[in-house]
Amino acid sequence: MVDAREHGACVDAWLERVANRSPSDRLLLVFDQGFAALWGRAHQTLGDVTLMAIVDRVLYVAAEQYPFFSALKVEPAGLRFQELQQRAGSLHRDQLAEAVRFVLVEFLTVLGTLTAEILSPALHAELLKIAPPEAGPEDDGPQAGPQASKGEAGAGAKS
Repeated sequence: MVDAREHGACVDAWLERVANRSPSDRLLLVFDQGFAALWGRAHQTLGDVTLMAIVDRVLYVAAEQYPFFSALKVEPAGLRFQELQQRAGSLHRDQLAEAVRFVLVEFLTVLGTLTAEILSPALHAELLKIAPPEAGPEDDGPQAGPQASKGEAGAGAKS
């Protein structure tokens, strides 16, 4: 059975690959993509109302520890990042990375608990498929096609 450590290991591996040493604005872009992929995959099973309630709870808990995450808004298509992206330059990169990790692990953990971990392997696989959309010259990692993944899922986060 999957537990919070496995969710954390999955998120850590993904973040290391796609956002290692990235500035705050790029980290937010990667978070947007990763969350959109998880949302799209979970949406196939859970639907709008359930998924929005879960994400609302996750964001409430996250905003208690990371108040800047109160700028994220839940919509039927996913998270709306626009307000947070406008503040990206003022966010400390390490604190943002902690917050991103927290939200992703918490989201996976809640989904796993509510579905008896049935979705966890598929959610992990979906997250691990995602890579940054536009790698800069400093990035050595491979580029995947996250837009295809978002499109196939039928939902994505709004920016």
